[in-house]
Amino acid sequence: MQAESQSPTQDLKRGLNARHIRFMALGSAIGTGLFYGSAKAIQEAGPSVLLAYLIAGAAVYMVMRALGEMAVHNPVSGSFGQYATSYLGPVAGFLTGWTYAFEMIIVCLADITAFGLYMGLWYPDVPRWIWVLSIVCFIGAINLCSVKVFGELEFWLSLLKVGAIIAMIAGGLGIMLFGFGLNADSAATGVHNLWEHGGFMPNGVGGLIASLAVVVFAFGGIEIIGITAGEAKDPGRTIPRAINAVPLRILLFYVLTLFVLMSIFPWTQIGSQGSPFVQIFSSLGISSAANILNVVVISAAVSAINSDIFGAGRMLFGMAQQGQAPRGFGSVSKNGVPWMTVVVMSVALLLGVLLNYLIPEGVFLLIASIATFATVWVWLMILLSQVAMRRKMSAEEVRALKFPVPFWPAGPIAAIVFMLFVFGVLGYFPRTQAALAVGVVWIALLCVAYRMWVHPNRPAGGVTVPVTQGSD
Repeated sequence: MQAESQSPTQDLKRGLNARHIRFMALGSAIGTGLFYGSAKAIQEAGPSVLLAYLIAGAAVYMVMRALGEMAVHNPVSGSFGQYATSYLGPVAGFLTGWTYAFEMIIVCLADITAFGLYMGLWYPDVPRWIWVLSIVCFIGAINLCSVKVFGELEFWLSLLKVGAIIAMIAGGLGIMLFGFGLNADSAATGVHNLWEHGGFMPNGVGGLIASLAVVVFAFGGIEIIGITAGEAKDPGRTIPRAINAVPLRILLFYVLTLFVLMSIFPWTQIGSQGSPFVQIFSSLGISSAANILNVVVISAAVSAINSDIFGAGRMLFGMAQQGQAPRGFGSVSKNGVPWMTVVVMSVALLLGVLLNYLIPEGVFLLIASIATFATVWVWLMILLSQVAMRRKMSAEEVRALKFPVPFWPAGPIAAIVFMLFVFGVLGYFPRTQAALAVGVVWIALLCVAYRMWVHPNRPAGGVTVPVTQGSD
């Protein structure tokens, strides 16, 4: 059902161009999971973590192509939450939308925790929770500005970390090939480090599988590309271009980066006290590089938090339009920003302040594992929604799709099987079983909430979220 006579203040504005959307995707995909979480994954799998990133990356690409097919076909701000409602039913849409918001909160908790760790390099005596509180307030304020201000900030933050990663790869290759920065006491560098310290798969296949919990977390948030469709100026062109860049990003920013890192030093020496990037360059005696890289990883964390709050806010806005979230979440400021969702997300992130105050050690792995559950659930719903959409379309409608998913139907099916396998991984390993339990309880609570509050008041038809054209 088309919304009628809605005032301009209740509309989102199309203020995001192709440059903003491409770098927002980078902002979500390249953050704490790479700069900090990669150390956890390396400890689990050793050098074979490269295979884990490649396998998970292939599955993520199928998710993004499934999302892209739906987003280009029907670009709305509620994105995959509304697609799940349309093709799988209102309960699926409710579970998907709220679980995505939950995912963004948990990912943000990991990012703000990492931010506190990074600041500890310069100010070791300042309690971590103070830094966490300051970044929550800053990002909340940014997200209350117009979407174009948000997009510009995200562009420059992402540009900084992308440039730094490229420079790090080039510098790492220089260290490997020419010995830059090495002294007589430095360990030998080279590709041989990938198999000389216990082999390429030192912890066996079990270690490779165990690393998937952190590896999948690293890619969490990349689905924000679909969320931007409601505010993209030309979604039919910008969304496919952003999604098609995913494989290159995965190869360059994850696989090649970690390949260089583990070649510079044996993987056994890559610890978890801060970012492995900073740690390795500090060990090489390049103190200025360590400080520069710390600025980069801080910007990466800020960028990821920024994108995640944006994504959760737009998802809840779309759900409010459908009657699946409190009506207040549909309130829009004069800048076209759903301000209530931003405020609620910022308040929820204050939980991170409390966690970092109570349990500063060991909080990251638990948060990352819970985020992995939420991420995989959302991806699974995206894949199932796309399959359901195809089943409802005629052959002519399928041929008319402007951005069809490749390898249909084998590709989406393989990705669905992978998502179910990751759920099994979370339940099998003791360190991540708590995350699976939290996820199951979350889904159960959502089912109860839907039955009690949403179902009795659910409108007969869906709602199309209106958007207005914003100025450049």
